[in-house]
Amino acid sequence: MYFLKRKTGWVLIGVIVGVILSLGSGVLAEKPMGAPQASPDIPFKELRAFSEVFGRIKSSYVEPVEDKELLENAIKGMLTGLDPHSTYLDVKGFKSLREGTSGEFGGLGIEVTMEDGFVKVVSPIDDTPAAKAGLQAGDFIVRLDDVPVKGMTLGEAVDIMRGKPDTDIDLLVAREGEEPFTVTITRAIIKVQSVRNRMLEDGYGYLRISTFQHRTGENVREAIAEMQSESDGELKGLVLDLRNNPGGLLQAAVEVSDAFVKKGLLVYTEGRIDDSSHKFKAKPVDLLHGAPMVVLVNAGSASASEIVAGALQDHKRAVIMGNQTFGKGSVQTIMPLTDETAVKITTARYFTPSGRSIQAEGITPDIELTSVKFTEAEKSQFERTRERDLTGHIGNGDKEEEKPKASEADKADDVSDEDEAENLAITDYPLLEALNLLKGINVFK
Repeated sequence: MYFLKRKTGWVLIGVIVGVILSLGSGVLAEKPMGAPQASPDIPFKELRAFSEVFGRIKSSYVEPVEDKELLENAIKGMLTGLDPHSTYLDVKGFKSLREGTSGEFGGLGIEVTMEDGFVKVVSPIDDTPAAKAGLQAGDFIVRLDDVPVKGMTLGEAVDIMRGKPDTDIDLLVAREGEEPFTVTITRAIIKVQSVRNRMLEDGYGYLRISTFQHRTGENVREAIAEMQSESDGELKGLVLDLRNNPGGLLQAAVEVSDAFVKKGLLVYTEGRIDDSSHKFKAKPVDLLHGAPMVVLVNAGSASASEIVAGALQDHKRAVIMGNQTFGKGSVQTIMPLTDETAVKITTARYFTPSGRSIQAEGITPDIELTSVKFTEAEKSQFERTRERDLTGHIGNGDKEEEKPKASEADKADDVSDEDEAENLAITDYPLLEALNLLKGINVFK
């Protein structure tokens, strides 16, 4: 039996080496047919160990295992052992990836990664079941229904979370500073609207990018044009919200950065092969014509979001406000194996225009905000007395002019603006801070 195992092992090594040599070089493929020539780059010792393990599983494992399953698991192991972002995409995984970049798929609506054997939430996607259930960036998912996550691959965990629409899943969530808790989420068809916009006040726009997809750059240009038309052609300032944006396509991040920077480098990538090293430069167009910008980021801002924030920060085109970003500074390339399967491999690191690598560091905001929660204060029954309320107060000049009384419409507008500001302070304090900063910049401008 031992001789047969050894023999089987060497046959398998011969097949593997033959495949490696045939794929490794076009020159080798032109050699006459025959036994493959030994190469110093072929790890024979390790391949022999692989074939031994393969043979032992085939002959001794408690249940029969198909060769296809064993080899696919070997491929998965090679990739997941590299870093958290390299993976094998089987039929389901490849389909899910294409659906995610197109903007519609089924599931919970969270971007996740693996850390210490558990699923970590990078960020929930806006207006999805996960976001509505209150999941936050940094949460760890410990159980999926009654199944422990420990021991699963990221792909296996994602497959369980996706499921059919209108079905429930129970997540056991661990959050820093809190006791683990269970949340029930109903799966749905996730339709991601990449770009949203609205006016905060007269002349001040708000642009939210939730993920970077194929049409994100185009959607940003349309949104800015729409807000400019509402502001007589020009914006006084813009808040770009990249909080909880898990990233997406590199090209989309370049297009968004290019919309606000007129010249110079936006981002560059470096890898081991020529195809993975690129430099992306700006075209001489700034859609805002120099109007000030504030970019909101947090721990859920990752990858493509960090490219945009880093480019605008290095070019001093925007003030970055919020919290330290996630720190994913690597580029993944999708390499199809068949029409239905592929491998996703980390092929490069990306760097900001000044040469900073964001990998495992993130973007440090120019203005850091502490996580606080505001509540509405009780209004006093009595207003403070001012000088003008005192009996017999003098005027403010030799010829005091009587000020026109405000109309009821003006009073209503004033009250509406105050209510909006108070509401923003309670619902989204960082956004209020960003708006106030834009106003301050314009005062001194």
